[in-house]
Amino acid sequence: MTLKRLLADAAARFSDRPALVAEGSVTTYGELDAEAERAADLGVRPGDPAAFVMANTPDSVATFHGALRAGAVPVPLNPLLSERETKARSVGERALEDVAVTLYTSGTTGEPRVIQLTHSGLRLSAEATAASLGLTEHDVVFGAAPLSHVFGMTGCMNATFSAGACLALVPRFQAASALETIEQEGVTVFMGVPAMCIALLAEPGELSLRVAHVGGAPLPEETRRAFAERSGAEVLEGYGMTEAGGAVAIERVGRPHKPGSVGSALTGELRIAEDGEVLVRAPTLARGLDGWFATGDIGRLDADGDLFLLDRKKHVILRGGYTVYPREVEEALAEHPGVREAVVLGIPHATLGEEVAALVVADGADPDELKAFVRERVAAYKYPRLIEVVDELPHGATGKIDRRAIDRNALAARL
Repeated sequence: MTLKRLLADAAARFSDRPALVAEGSVTTYGELDAEAERAADLGVRPGDPAAFVMANTPDSVATFHGALRAGAVPVPLNPLLSERETKARSVGERALEDVAVTLYTSGTTGEPRVIQLTHSGLRLSAEATAASLGLTEHDVVFGAAPLSHVFGMTGCMNATFSAGACLALVPRFQAASALETIEQEGVTVFMGVPAMCIALLAEPGELSLRVAHVGGAPLPEETRRAFAERSGAEVLEGYGMTEAGGAVAIERVGRPHKPGSVGSALTGELRIAEDGEVLVRAPTLARGLDGWFATGDIGRLDADGDLFLLDRKKHVILRGGYTVYPREVEEALAEHPGVREAVVLGIPHATLGEEVAALVVADGADPDELKAFVRERVAAYKYPRLIEVVDELPHGATGKIDRRAIDRNALAARL
């Protein structure tokens, strides 16, 4: 089965049920299927790239599935891209027969790369994600994650359609309006990134959910607990990447949560290389990624096959011969009641090579207090010698903290 048939198959089963809701307007599966059929007349040949700006709107969803139906290869572009970036990404050649969608990596650690994802891989990923979360046609899924990104495309849109559920589209996340959408549309399944959870926790108001799936960035255990208590949801963490067409590993509904784990392999296999790097082999991997794919992340597997991520390989700090994983220090900072968000990174140091530094969004906490707090929870060589409290951290379009936007040399000058 191909991704091309996903919407048509859902419409055949759930024609009169809501597929999308946006700003109070409901689109049924039958209506969305008809709109996708009209959008299929794009004037392109099968295999041709169909680049378009994909916002979180019903029109964009219809255009995406219409392009698939025409045999074209959608190239969904983030609406936050500049005109220059959009033009650079709209150029492409005809894809090979089994390629369904062309995406670009998020680019938070380097220049974006072209990723060609297959029909069978994307459909398998969507269906496996829906099954892991226990999605049914009675669920309403929160759709604020950008549909131009693999998390929003596969985890939100296509997983929702594979189960016949309804996707509540949110063009741009804002905590106050998000709470209103969740309540008014009867959202049962939250799909989002840790920054969204943190923002929602800071807002007053009712929040009731069945399940919450959080990915895109590390989820601090303290944030997970607080979100579960506030919403009543079973909070599940996942780990994915563009090259895998969605999730690589995921926690399943109904299984006990292991603190620090992002679950087990979604569709394929995981193993750990000698240097600690996570390797994945799965049928959902992009075209050309045969065999074991090196993810760039450091982690470990337990006896049950559950994955525990330590950090990005590129983010590991080497301080005077000692290895420091920023994620561990960020978890310690997150335990402080005044800390809302934190990022830990290595900055240049003349004798140690790198020193540990942190930028923190905090209420009523000063740097010295935070240093003492973290020092009690991690080894002496790990705690940040420099902590700066800031109003906000830089985020990319997908909600990840943009480490490249932080001037490490400027921080080093403040030591």
